[in-house]
Amino acid sequence: MNVHPPAAPALAMRGISKSFGATRALDEVDFELEAGRVHALLGENGAGKSTLMKILSGAIKPDAGRIILDGEPYAPAGPLDGRRRGISMIYQELNLAPHLTVEENIVLGREPRSFGFVDRTAMRNRVRSALELVHHPEISPGVRVKGLSVGAKQLVEITRALFEKTRILIMDEPTSSLSLEDTERLFEIIGRLKAEGVGIIYISHFLEEVQRVADTVTVLRDGRRVHTGDMSRVTLDDLIRMMVGREVKEMFPRLPHAVGEVVVSARKFRGKRMPSAVDLELHRGEILGLAGLIGSGRTEALRTLFGLDELDSGVVEVFGRASGRLAPNRMIRRGLGFLSEDRQGEGLALPQSLADNLTLSFFGPYVRLGFLRVKLQIRAAEDWIRRMNIKARHARQPVSSLSGGNQQKVALARLLHQKADILLLDEPTRGIDVVSKSQIYEWIGRLAQEGKAVLFVSSYFPELLGVCDRIAAFHRGQIVDVKPAEDWDEHRLMTAATMGRVA
Repeated sequence: MNVHPPAAPALAMRGISKSFGATRALDEVDFELEAGRVHALLGENGAGKSTLMKILSGAIKPDAGRIILDGEPYAPAGPLDGRRRGISMIYQELNLAPHLTVEENIVLGREPRSFGFVDRTAMRNRVRSALELVHHPEISPGVRVKGLSVGAKQLVEITRALFEKTRILIMDEPTSSLSLEDTERLFEIIGRLKAEGVGIIYISHFLEEVQRVADTVTVLRDGRRVHTGDMSRVTLDDLIRMMVGREVKEMFPRLPHAVGEVVVSARKFRGKRMPSAVDLELHRGEILGLAGLIGSGRTEALRTLFGLDELDSGVVEVFGRASGRLAPNRMIRRGLGFLSEDRQGEGLALPQSLADNLTLSFFGPYVRLGFLRVKLQIRAAEDWIRRMNIKARHARQPVSSLSGGNQQKVALARLLHQKADILLLDEPTRGIDVVSKSQIYEWIGRLAQEGKAVLFVSSYFPELLGVCDRIAAFHRGQIVDVKPAEDWDEHRLMTAATMGRVA
């Protein structure tokens, strides 16, 4: 009887190591991928996942180790080499050219040509076909990317990866800004790609979706591989324990807090970018969740309240006083703090240090006679780095050098340092690992306990149900209903968000 040896993997990475200064990002990591399979890559923020994938895509070079692609040595000189070999990557931090159109971003560097000229008809037809896969007809090929929401930009990034003939597709937090409906569509696309023999590497902090979509799982901790095996043989608790090296007892810690008087009253208010006018009330000590699909008006409502988008009509009162003209500097003085869903585009000053970013909206304690007292600023920043468990070498390190999850912690720590009384949080746990999420939920609970008011936008319904006191469901710019969190469940929220009615 002839026994055939198992087929060689489409991809094998052996002994991959990478250091950034004194930080050992990867320590002799092995990783394999088979054609037509989904291999999940898990770990806390800073565990080395994105670094390993950037090495595979050709974005950075390893210090040691080797890569074998289809049985042959592979050492990409850059991302273009990777794309030529059929490796596409959807980055956690969106990698689009904002001044170009959707169409131009999708085909960038791969424009179809005829007799040396760009064939615009063929290009438009191929782009439309690719966009049909994500089922978002409102994303027009001719719209400039800078005008899209973060969720729509993420769909453009996914479409760009699907545009070319991909053999290995790397997805780094592909659903972090997607609604549940769009996530379902992405899973359908993944199933289709698997059937076509595409190997998929899937990185996500949403462990439930990882369990559903992945065949195999590898867990990294502190730059080392601690587990590889079949996904069907591990539980969620197993995965969390392997990622963090200990048990995590409570995912949604709830702290007792009292809900008091109204601190924000918005009546028939509508911003220039809001689909329609809404009424909204937020109470002292309350955590109010805003649920809905991408483009439903949640983010636009927060931006209008903070003064980032112009108020078109209606009245907004903060602490019983009409706010007058809404502008970010005025709202900060009134006690509001805003966390943007787009941390790289507007939430952080990426070239600046952690210390500068952490203290940007509250410099007062570190200024004397017009001069910045740098030592005090650094000391305060180091305290926040410790309290938020931000993985960084020091407070003077540029924020751009941190992983996406650690950048998010810096953005949140700035609001905590600012001591805002009203916090407007837009997707505060995007790209954050499970332990850090639990820590952020606890922080939100403590803020409510201290009498702070929190407006919490999220596309991840379980966290809204687990953390919030009340939840308002948005549909096409209107609030369908506002009810206590215990009166909602995921099905009711999805029905309200997608169909505009309460089940």
